[in-house]
Amino acid sequence: MRPTLTHLALHVPDLDACIAFYARFCGMHVFHERAGKGSRIVWMAEPGKEREFIFVIMPGGKDRALAADDYSHFGFALANREEVDAIAARARQDGCLIWEPRDEPYPVGYYCGLRDPAGNYVEFSYGQPLGPGAEDMPAP
Repeated sequence: MRPTLTHLALHVPDLDACIAFYARFCGMHVFHERAGKGSRIVWMAEPGKEREFIFVIMPGGKDRALAADDYSHFGFALANREEVDAIAARARQDGCLIWEPRDEPYPVGYYCGLRDPAGNYVEFSYGQPLGPGAEDMPAP
């Protein structure tokens, strides 16, 4: 059997702030919660994808404090450029926008970036050969 990526586990400094961020900006929801690591462990997923790929979020982490030129990130695809702009506007208002919307050559597309409460960078893109709209893009 070939391995299948199922989850990312993240220690975060403020569990509730991260839950709120991933619910607000990524549309994820808590579908499992249990005691652990001195507080609680939470599983979050996109609706309908609870058995495909999840974030396991636990307290006790430190702020990642990524450098401005560090492009480590989680990537979420959106259905169009307007959705990228809408996420950027909400993030700008909340003070967590780190990369203004921009166009890059294929396969990067149109994207913006946010900083989650734990210091992780989160990209929202349209026009990549992944996720919504990928069928309209050239094959990689």
